[in-house]
Amino acid sequence: MKVSTIARAAMRVACGVAILPATLAMAQQPAGHTLDLTREERTALQALEAAARGSDRAAQDAALAAARPVAQSADARHALAHYQLEIAQARQDAALGAAAVDALVSSGNATSEELPSLLASQATRAFFEGEHPRAERLLAQAVELQPNNAVLIADYAQIKSQIGSALIRGGRRPEAQAQFQESLVLLNRAIQLQQASGQAVPESWYKRSMAIAFDHGMTPQNVALARGLVASYPTPVNWRDALHFYRQASQPDPALDLDIRRLLRATQALSGERDYLEFAEGLREAELAGEEKAVLEEGVARGMLSATEPVVRQMTTANNRRATSERNGLARARTQALAAATGAAARAAADSHFGFGQYAEAAELYRAALQKGGEDPNLVNTRLGAALALAGQRAEAEAALRAVTGPRADLAAFWLAWLARRPA
Repeated sequence: MKVSTIARAAMRVACGVAILPATLAMAQQPAGHTLDLTREERTALQALEAAARGSDRAAQDAALAAARPVAQSADARHALAHYQLEIAQARQDAALGAAAVDALVSSGNATSEELPSLLASQATRAFFEGEHPRAERLLAQAVELQPNNAVLIADYAQIKSQIGSALIRGGRRPEAQAQFQESLVLLNRAIQLQQASGQAVPESWYKRSMAIAFDHGMTPQNVALARGLVASYPTPVNWRDALHFYRQASQPDPALDLDIRRLLRATQALSGERDYLEFAEGLREAELAGEEKAVLEEGVARGMLSATEPVVRQMTTANNRRATSERNGLARARTQALAAATGAAARAAADSHFGFGQYAEAAELYRAALQKGGEDPNLVNTRLGAALALAGQRAEAEAALRAVTGPRADLAAFWLAWLARRPA
């Protein structure tokens, strides 16, 4: 039985334990044990059952009041609490539902299927009341009973994270860090269980995991979370968050930074003046005037840059001559690169063609750079894969990207995630 997440409203959680009883005559305990009730208990509970099925609040309240002093056995208390919970759910009465949940737990007759959801409901209430340690204990008990319940585990992770935040506010940072680490382990486990069950992982689980990892310095080993987010929820906003998360986890490397920004552009995740100006500045420093020109023009076309803004106007004016010169030299650069003994010229010429959107020509030159040698094969294969992907050659792009190893393997995996969502 899946319960509401911690982040949902307290009323929904208190009344959201979906335990609907069978009719009293059919109610069973584990191992097929029929409810053991006295005649008075059965009479009172049958009246309560009828009232619970109706909509007369006064009748329901009267039936509950009449049944409470009569229901003395564990079976009777358990059945009464079931009907009370059903009434609370219909009314959206958080207080009545919370009391019913407590009664179901304290009856001692809750089934192994019911109990984890009931404990989770109590934990959520404790959480909203600020009793975080109690909430943690209750969810730990629930997870112990259902160790493969991904939703319970995700809720448990949320409690751990909240406890960590409280510890930080209290100046207990080492203890807080341990809670955050446990929270991240639990969320990873919940994601893996959800995937193994064939069910979609909620977007919030990925985002929560990334936030914990980013905020508390645990990013390098959790880049897979960012890939999982965009693989399942490939919105431009998620791509931007995921790739910035990856950049934060990576060692400073201007060439890698440019390649990350190229994927941001391909996924339409560049957003705002800063993204475009920083990308254009990086391309200027790399002496890739053609690509710088394309980025500036795209920024203006998308309304992210204003052509009349002094800094944009200055960059555009300074770029025009260099971009024209680079374009005029493309054919000569290609000829010289193919005749060169090493791959450096071919890689440089490929970068220029890439910047002008000539992806097929860039791919040819990247392949030449690989064949001639002398260049980092992981960098070249990353860019070869990107060029082929943008040229619409999916199978060839995938082969190049899968050849990438080392620090760039994560970026290649991001490109593969993007390719997987591209129309064939």
